[in-house]
Amino acid sequence: MGMPKTLIEAVRFFESPVNCREYMVSQRWPDGVRCPQCGSDAVYFDQSRNGWECKTRHPKRKFTLKTGTIFEDSPLGLDKWLPCVWMIVNAKNGVSSHEIARSIGVTQKTAWFMLQRIRLAMQEDNNGGGGKLGGDVEVDETYIGAKARNMHKDRKERTKTGRWHGKVAVMGLLERNTTGKSRVRTRIVPTTKRRDLIGQIKEHVELGSNVYSDALPTYSSMNHMFVHQFIDHAEAYAIGNVHTNGLENYWSLLKRSLAGTYVAVEPFHLFRYLDEQAFRFNNREWNDSQRFAAVISAIVGRRLTYAQVTGAEDAATV
Repeated sequence: MGMPKTLIEAVRFFESPVNCREYMVSQRWPDGVRCPQCGSDAVYFDQSRNGWECKTRHPKRKFTLKTGTIFEDSPLGLDKWLPCVWMIVNAKNGVSSHEIARSIGVTQKTAWFMLQRIRLAMQEDNNGGGGKLGGDVEVDETYIGAKARNMHKDRKERTKTGRWHGKVAVMGLLERNTTGKSRVRTRIVPTTKRRDLIGQIKEHVELGSNVYSDALPTYSSMNHMFVHQFIDHAEAYAIGNVHTNGLENYWSLLKRSLAGTYVAVEPFHLFRYLDEQAFRFNNREWNDSQRFAAVISAIVGRRLTYAQVTGAEDAATV
């Protein structure tokens, strides 16, 4: 059997420890297995423990496929991890921890932690998507959180916190592509004031690019850095190339995923869900095997402990 192309093929393929090992070695060490500590290729395979040992004498000579990856210190086998990766990277609207728990036979808490670790490997910088955006770039912002109809506040609180109390501001930047393969980048911002929104544009967009936005006054006075044009949605949604329809469509996909699949996402974890959706959107023209391989190639050098993902580690240092 060749490389799996569907979920059912992936489950069957990765139930074999040999298949797991051969695939992971080909992705992690295409030029031959090397010691994660010293980089030496003088290693030998220990069949009894399904791992390797470096022949050079130094601490932590023994290592496995999980060492130095998002899978490190997990008691679960790769026969559970790899189908879990396949599911999340290829589910258009995401997949909940409850569904993962039922599918691979773990607790919901374990499945949730697994998904958070996989999202770490789905971050843009780990998948070759770096560099500034250029050409025609749409910019827009949205708010994610409680529904307006459930946000009843007295007048004093409304005056103090504003109409977006309880929501998180998210900045979006979408680079249009003449071939139709646009790419998106999203960031959580403290506020929608000029210093925050313009700061994100300066950080992620090449100077001199065409920048399109809505009529929010925050975006005014950018012409000394970009060719800025805006559309007033009270009058029209597009005038020629001047529109933000690409980002509006992306916000629809994102919010459908958050509200329909995940139901409720804590602001503390929101950035991980943004990374997940952006990865699938930016790689939407790939097939399932290609998206899976891209994430597997990005698992090295990333660790996420339970204390980190829950914020307990930060609290302990205060």
